[in-house]
Amino acid sequence: MYNRYIQLVCTTGLSVWRVASSPDPFLRGMKQESLRDIAIVAHVDHGKTTLVDAMLWQSGIFRDNEEVRERVMDSMDLEREKGITIMAKNTAIRYEDYKINIVDTPGHADFGGEVERTLRLVDGIMLLVDAAEGPLPQTRFVVQKALELGLPAIVVLNKIDRSDARPEEALDDIYDLFIDLGATAEQIEFPVLYTVATEGQCALEPDGELRNLRPLFETILDTVPPPSGDPDETLQVLVTSVQRDNYLGPVAVGRIENGTIENRQRVTLCHRDGSTETARITELFTYEGLKRVEDEQAGPGDIIALAGVEGIGLGESISAAEDPEPLEPVEVDEPTMSMAFKVNDGPFSGQEGEFVTSRQLRERLIDEARNNLAIRVEETDEPDTMRVYGRGELQMAILIEQMRREGYEFCVGMPQVITKTVDGQRMEPYEVAEIDIPEKFMGEVMERLGERKGQMQTMEHQDSGRVRLVFQVPSRGLIGYRAKFLTDTKGTGLLTHRFDEFGPWADDIPHRTTGALVADRKGEATAYALLNLQDRGEFFVAPGDKVYQGMIVGENNRPQNLDLNVTKEKKLTNMRAAAADELERLPPPRDMSLEEAIEFIREDELIEITPEGFRLRKRYRDPKKRKRSNMEAAR
Repeated sequence: MYNRYIQLVCTTGLSVWRVASSPDPFLRGMKQESLRDIAIVAHVDHGKTTLVDAMLWQSGIFRDNEEVRERVMDSMDLEREKGITIMAKNTAIRYEDYKINIVDTPGHADFGGEVERTLRLVDGIMLLVDAAEGPLPQTRFVVQKALELGLPAIVVLNKIDRSDARPEEALDDIYDLFIDLGATAEQIEFPVLYTVATEGQCALEPDGELRNLRPLFETILDTVPPPSGDPDETLQVLVTSVQRDNYLGPVAVGRIENGTIENRQRVTLCHRDGSTETARITELFTYEGLKRVEDEQAGPGDIIALAGVEGIGLGESISAAEDPEPLEPVEVDEPTMSMAFKVNDGPFSGQEGEFVTSRQLRERLIDEARNNLAIRVEETDEPDTMRVYGRGELQMAILIEQMRREGYEFCVGMPQVITKTVDGQRMEPYEVAEIDIPEKFMGEVMERLGERKGQMQTMEHQDSGRVRLVFQVPSRGLIGYRAKFLTDTKGTGLLTHRFDEFGPWADDIPHRTTGALVADRKGEATAYALLNLQDRGEFFVAPGDKVYQGMIVGENNRPQNLDLNVTKEKKLTNMRAAAADELERLPPPRDMSLEEAIEFIREDELIEITPEGFRLRKRYRDPKKRKRSNMEAAR
């Protein structure tokens, strides 16, 4: 009998094993019946990747003495640093005689393009929800996409060991969510499990006995149907990812919907614009555990990697060489904001970066748009500037950080929302912001969001002394608000938001009410100058940091911009002075993250990105040009 096994899908494995395949139609049918394809989806930090780790361990993928890092599915450095999933990934495990494909997807709406294309790989979803927090905005986003595709769901309430866990209320919220999203009667009748992912334990009831994850595996097998494709029909493969390999060239990862594919077979590449071209498969891979394995044949439901398909794009399909039948290309929601990426023309240009020209910047951004459906890149009237469209500030910050680590040097401008004109009326994107804060901060938060044209939708008081607020806010109103929110709530508030709809333009919205402290000359910042200027505002530079004319060195206490000299040195005299005393009195500079810097800058300011870090600067470094530009903008 054909030995069936579970496959969670991990596209990051580099090791290659060779496995045998049988062309026997009966064995192919048995293999198809033993497959299950499921995506695990949840809000950020609800425990997706941790639960996948536990499933991998309990399936026997790792040896008992094997050293495996935590959150093994988070393979990118940025994912491990930020503790979130950015790229959807897959892996393969065994459970009895079955094989289940599980895709670990991002939990943030900014990476919705990843979610939308990977949901096309599966036949069901596992919705993981924190038992204390309940379903949050990104949960709604992913569930909506899954229900639109008609996928059945399994609900897993995680972290039931928390002291503030409320599994009954969280489950009621999930039922309300499904009903609100128009789920069918079959989709609402979902099974529910209760887990502690960090311990690898599961129960069928809130107060039931916690044991291993066997009930979870059994529920997956019972709830998710096997692939419905026909192995004897025309070949159809949906490509959901294109990876770069130094030895094989582009490697297309996707799922076989119908037909059977063999290694070194001739196929047709079906592009989004309707054009086709022929190619030959040079390598065929499937997945087993965390390893990519060579195979000779694969059928419906298999998630595969193909080499030799140069030119295939994300969301496109691969079909038979003769009489091809392309699949519908994957479409994702339109982006809601944009940022300008331009060549660094500052005085320190080229000193730290490896890729600094407009050609190199353009090629990298076009390559990103080709491999990320949620990113769009357009040329501008300025030859050294490209405009990048995306889903949100976090997605842009991740792209910028990836390029910085690759050695690119460039500048980015303030995020701009994308507007539309409908029946002669200007429309802008609105978002639903869900806020969880202590009750004592409620008044200040409501006042801030009111200033930013937010309208409160619901208010829910909780027994823990916290309150949950839901606002509809223009996307412009949330740019730069997160830092203010954390300050207003003393770091105790939670803010999540997602795109809702396009609505009427909401007049002017205040962004940053303070001005910038701008260096008026090139040199090194001195402790003497910073100490004497500290009453002007808060500085971003420390003694010894290099500065140049037009570089933003701090935040002014007043609304106006202020040019000042931070390189001034103390004149030498015959009197002795204790320089150490000055350093002790000098407060440390503010250390901003890239996301905070993106929220901080105004329309006339830029972030200068280099492999060594980033600086803030004015778009026009010369004060006279800045003044002239501001006068023209005010007309």
